[in-house]
Amino acid sequence: MEVVLLGTGAADGWPNPFCGCASCLTLLRRGEIRAQTAALVDDVLLLDCGPEVPRAAAHAGRSLARVRHLLLTHAHPDHTGPLALLMRSWVSAELLEVIGPPEALDLCRDWVGPDGPVRWVPVAPGASLRVGEHRVRVLPAAHRVIRDGDAVLYEVEAVDGRKLLWATDTGPLPEATLDAVRGARYDAVFLEETFGDLAEHAPDHLDLRTFPRALAALREAGAVVDGTEVIAVHLSHHNPVDLPDRLRPWGARVVDDGTVVTVGDRVPDGAPARRTLVLGGARAGKSTHAERLLADRDDVLFVATGGPAGDDAEWASRIAAHRASRPAPWRTVETDDVVGVLRAATGPVLVDCLGTWLTRRIDAAGAWMDETAWGAVHADVDALLAAWRAARVPVVAVSNEVGSGVVPPTASGRRFRDELGRLNAAVAAASESVVLVVAGRSVPLR
Repeated sequence: MEVVLLGTGAADGWPNPFCGCASCLTLLRRGEIRAQTAALVDDVLLLDCGPEVPRAAAHAGRSLARVRHLLLTHAHPDHTGPLALLMRSWVSAELLEVIGPPEALDLCRDWVGPDGPVRWVPVAPGASLRVGEHRVRVLPAAHRVIRDGDAVLYEVEAVDGRKLLWATDTGPLPEATLDAVRGARYDAVFLEETFGDLAEHAPDHLDLRTFPRALAALREAGAVVDGTEVIAVHLSHHNPVDLPDRLRPWGARVVDDGTVVTVGDRVPDGAPARRTLVLGGARAGKSTHAERLLADRDDVLFVATGGPAGDDAEWASRIAAHRASRPAPWRTVETDDVVGVLRAATGPVLVDCLGTWLTRRIDAAGAWMDETAWGAVHADVDALLAAWRAARVPVVAVSNEVGSGVVPPTASGRRFRDELGRLNAAVAAASESVVLVVAGRSVPLR
């Protein structure tokens, strides 16, 4: 099954032609222009057709002359552009099936003459139908135009059994959709990711917080598996310009408009990094970045190594803010027994952070005031490194980069800086991936 992505942008595309934000100007400078999301399947089936789609097909070097089936997801104007039907009527008498929710079809009827070669096929979630040589299932979307149920998603299956999921537009996937796709093992999933880092928006689209949660739900349902190609679509200028880097840890990617995807022919990527160290200064965004790396997993064990807040209101506030930022399914354990956690782990582990872990080990050994106690601290470090190297699950550790600031005024401060620097270097040497976060931007070091 061949899929041509005629567009991968949101309603206003990316860049928005009227916008001067950094995201839009950067993509404009690069020449990365994303039109309204639509796809051409095997030259005969068109998934959505906003007003830009016919011209986008021409830019991609594709004719729409063989299209016999138009599947509309809903009646919003970037998905349903009825002018295309008028354009087609001027040159073709071949029968065209227009399939979609009744509201989307009603938008198109006035653009087709009474004897026009169009068959209207209204559908609702739960429907299953033969569309030429393809099988199509209609699935619920967390999206609406006027009423609940007037927007849908599509599963398309080719004669050879290869399947794709067309999942735009939608917010977090409804339970009914997850139940319907359980065990589907899709070859390709085209999943919307409209709002990027913008958190305040209507719940009928995904962003960079909810996109990985949707992926986690699809994985739990057996709809996304190791061989599934996941491509983010319906992208707006609220996304960061480093979006490919943000999606990569979740096994997803973006492609240019006009890209041809051969469904089922994906070559699996190399094994993902099992051990990742995330470094950064205070408030640089290192914890946020580390959490993003595992945001598509529900089975994460978060290891908070900082001590209890006690009467420190500011420390308690920091702890509460960190807890609130984590996905709800994650489990949290507050301990400095990182070695024991790593040895027993059966799922992903996120350790935040090595700096507070080292502080607590120095405290426990009484090494601040006793030089002879440092041997116990170094033994703890060696045990941590051994457990880190032996990890058989994805592990991510956060640590402070303390060597670039002012020289501490006290001997104990200088000793801590040196010891943490050595620990960071040793953990980095035993990691497949090392990232430095500066001013909220991640810089890969390995």
